[in-house]
Amino acid sequence: MLAKRVGRCLLLVAYLFTAVLSAGADEPRSKPVVVSAEAAEIHSSGMLFDGHNDLPWEIRDKGKSSFAELDIAREQPGLHTDIPRLRRGGLKAQFWSVYVPAETAETGDALLQTMQQIEIVRAMLKRYPETFEQASTAADVERIVGAGRVASMMGVEGGYSIEEDLANLERLYLAGCRYMTLTHSKSLSWADSATDNPRNGGLTEFGREVIREMNRLGMLVDLSHVSPETMKQSLATTQAPVIFSHSSARAICDHPRNVPDDVLPLVRQNGGVIMVNFYSAFIVPTAQLKRNKKAAGTIYDVVDHIDYLAKHCGVEHVGIGSDYDGVPRLPDQLESVATYPRITQLLLERGYDRAAIHGILGGNVLRVLRQAEQVSARLKSAEKN
Repeated sequence: MLAKRVGRCLLLVAYLFTAVLSAGADEPRSKPVVVSAEAAEIHSSGMLFDGHNDLPWEIRDKGKSSFAELDIAREQPGLHTDIPRLRRGGLKAQFWSVYVPAETAETGDALLQTMQQIEIVRAMLKRYPETFEQASTAADVERIVGAGRVASMMGVEGGYSIEEDLANLERLYLAGCRYMTLTHSKSLSWADSATDNPRNGGLTEFGREVIREMNRLGMLVDLSHVSPETMKQSLATTQAPVIFSHSSARAICDHPRNVPDDVLPLVRQNGGVIMVNFYSAFIVPTAQLKRNKKAAGTIYDVVDHIDYLAKHCGVEHVGIGSDYDGVPRLPDQLESVATYPRITQLLLERGYDRAAIHGILGGNVLRVLRQAEQVSARLKSAEKN
């Protein structure tokens, strides 16, 4: 066991050393990223599809649930997201999180509050129709992006929102939610969280029923926030590819919210996508965090996570899940939605070609969405026969 741990540590040190070399050994990791014409063209011609943005909760919390109170048509320094910066960043599609706190599982109003969050997203689509349009399918995403608008889907962040009733999954799906994160910060009666004491050893039978119903509906199973055992059991249960809507590589940053190495081959086999989170606490290398718990890191750290996952899981299994407007600290040079093109620049500098970059930006998650729809169609057809 000790030998295996030492071996893993040596591999990680070698990887990080190689990553620094590939970025330029003579260049400081804080060097400003300048987006070249080539990178800008690659970025704009791809489909940037971000897996997780918490703007709806910020509108609720800071804007009294009103876009008249907090108008995102203008730059909003108190937010990570607004339309002017979104356009500069080249965002083409977004999963808007309809997060509500885990405590709502105790107060009994988790579903009600989730529906209120959905109404905030709908209000945004209605107020800014020239910018946003709701998408229901992968084909919708492509059509809306082709029309120059941001294709908008919603993601439920925490299985407590269904209040232990499978019928509520379909209710949320019909309201426009296309993924559900099985847990948030607390373990549920049917699924264990990464950041709480385990209650079930992973999933219960009801938890497996939840996944099977999500497969039937065509709702993506999101494994961010869940424990490693829940990840593994979910991957063994699902018939459709999964996503990690906002998680990073645990080998680089040993945080329970990140994906451990022994799960990576399972994700690859499943065909899923790990969408890298930008939150400083999830991306700064563990040794650096131990020295300075307030370390913010840089864009280079985020691209290290993308690079690591591409090399160890496969480039077709990596995406972007920023967690903008849901985190208190972001790395240098990724301060808002305007900064996405810098990631494309660094990927280009590290030798990724156009096709690989386009996959990471959004092509990979679009494929997963399309495959989930195909599984849903097959399961529904089988029901009829």
